[in-house]
Amino acid sequence: MTDPALPGAGDAYDAEPVRPAKRLTRSTTDKMIGGVAGGIAEYFGIDSTWVRVAFVASIILPGPQVLLYLLLWAIIPKNR
Repeated sequence: MTDPALPGAGDAYDAEPVRPAKRLTRSTTDKMIGGVAGGIAEYFGIDSTWVRVAFVASIILPGPQVLLYLLLWAIIPKNR
């Protein structure tokens, strides 16, 4: 029997669980068009509404926002 006060006692049980690597994928459950906003929201741990609002708000600025969305739709893999 090991003494819990000794260094190294119970180290095998105190170890952090191994978490799988975080991956950016398109959401299959939280999607309106292609799942890009839902996937970005899941990756960063925020509500997908905020990602969608930011995208719609960015439309008033000049730039290739719609093309960027289509590009992300093409290159981000679908969540399995």
